[in-house]
Amino acid sequence: MQALRQRAACVVRRRKPPTPRNIRSYASESHGHGDHHHHTAPQVAEGLGPAFYIFAGAIPVSWFVYSVSRPGEDGEPSSFNRWLRGFEYLSGTWQERNAIRTAAIEQAAHDKHLFLNSGKNPHIELKMPELIGSGSPYAVPAGHYPKLDHVTEHYRQKYVEEEERKAKRLLEKKGQS
Repeated sequence: MQALRQRAACVVRRRKPPTPRNIRSYASESHGHGDHHHHTAPQVAEGLGPAFYIFAGAIPVSWFVYSVSRPGEDGEPSSFNRWLRGFEYLSGTWQERNAIRTAAIEQAAHDKHLFLNSGKNPHIELKMPELIGSGSPYAVPAGHYPKLDHVTEHYRQKYVEEEERKAKRLLEKKGQS
């Protein structure tokens, strides 16, 4: 039933005469002087643009590269090939080059193993003895903090020795002046 109703509405819409539409006039179309004062956009002379010049330049450049890269009549190497051979960094044979490269790679592997397998220096100089026992005081069972009195005493002795050395140097400087 719904389909019939929609179809009937469609037919009725088509049969209705269209209502006249208002024709709009814009002020820019007519200044009240007739149609002989139409203004057009100014004519601009556009250049060919960079794409044209790149394409036009690519043709002779590609012809030049092709002609330079071709070998000579008697199978001699091309001028491009001769130019590239001027960049060879060793005048020796392939065996000499390979020997040098192999020695460099072996030395790099030796150094890598040396650095990776050498242990870190376990000696850490503490600036303050208070840092020795620093840690979280929470969730630590009783008796699990070791006694570090001997370590604290060691660093206190080092401090006293350093202060004595400084005082001795000051006395020597006063005695010289």
